[in-house]
Amino acid sequence: MADAMIRVPAHVRDRLAVLAEARGTSIRALIQQFAEATLTPEERAAKVEETKAYVHRHFGVNVTDEDLAETKHELTRFFAQQDQDRHQAQTQAHEDQERQEQTPPPAGSEDPPSREDAA
Repeated sequence: MADAMIRVPAHVRDRLAVLAEARGTSIRALIQQFAEATLTPEERAAKVEETKAYVHRHFGVNVTDEDLAETKHELTRFFAQQDQDRHQAQTQAHEDQERQEQTPPPAGSEDPPSREDAA
């Protein structure tokens, strides 16, 4: 297959290089993976219809557009809560670490002087 050249601004090329390096691949392979894995809106709609038909055929359940919208809403809410919980845990851990660093050790808990210090 013949290669084609795609012109992008330098900052886009630089970003693609960073992403490719992080994945251990080339820009060429990164763009190829993106093109092969990304669906158009029409392809996504067809996949939804195929999946609804599969669920009906194998499980006897008719999934409606309202069901899909409700599921999308619930998943969005769930993942937003997960993100919020993760952020709160990270903030709490950071605050705890800062508090520990600012609190002096209890009296008598210092290491005894070494022989070199006593000499």
